[in-house]
Amino acid sequence: MQDRNAPPLNPLPAIVWVLALPIIAMEVVVGLGEAGILGGIDGAGWRLQALERFVFSPPLMEAMMARGEYPPQQVMRLVTYPFVHGSTTHALFVVVILLALGKMVGEVFRWWAVLVVFFGAALAGAFAYMLVPGNSAPLFGGYPATYGLIGGFTFLLWVNLAAVGANKYRAFSLIGFLLAIQLLFGLLFGGGYEWVADVSGFVAGFLLSFLVSPGGWGRVLDKIRQR
Repeated sequence: MQDRNAPPLNPLPAIVWVLALPIIAMEVVVGLGEAGILGGIDGAGWRLQALERFVFSPPLMEAMMARGEYPPQQVMRLVTYPFVHGSTTHALFVVVILLALGKMVGEVFRWWAVLVVFFGAALAGAFAYMLVPGNSAPLFGGYPATYGLIGGFTFLLWVNLAAVGANKYRAFSLIGFLLAIQLLFGLLFGGGYEWVADVSGFVAGFLLSFLVSPGGWGRVLDKIRQR
């Protein structure tokens, strides 16, 4: 029999909403501003203002490192850039990935572990992006951080496949598919080096999962030994 008391949507871990709601709220506000519903004439420029305030800028970070000065309002860009996007479509894709992968990872990882993976991937993506020679374009959007969650999900698949003696490399099929799509779009429409940040975010999320997953590295070894 069908459970009439079941929620219409599968419940998500609270930490996933904590990460998703700022992105949604930001997009709603700037979207209403662009539509002229909020802010009048000034509202049309809210997205640009948000980008100027929160994006990660490689030249700015390099200048801070050269001077040895790290103003908090500038350092915070390392963790704020995933919450601002260039368009509603950009934000929508990020939120979809965040909700889907966040649910899968958040149901296994503790809340703080999800935060470590998300922001650890964001940091890794930003610094890898900065290391691209001659790259001065700003980095914004949640793809590097959400790719970290894809790394966490890949880790869970990898451990489960290893435990049953299956081909562990099947766990990397999702990231392979996403990178192929990204490469195709890059060839068709052109693109910068954002893919460097995305891949670095994935790698960081996968590696961090060895440390923050329930049981950590010891659990991974135990499952592999049980084959």
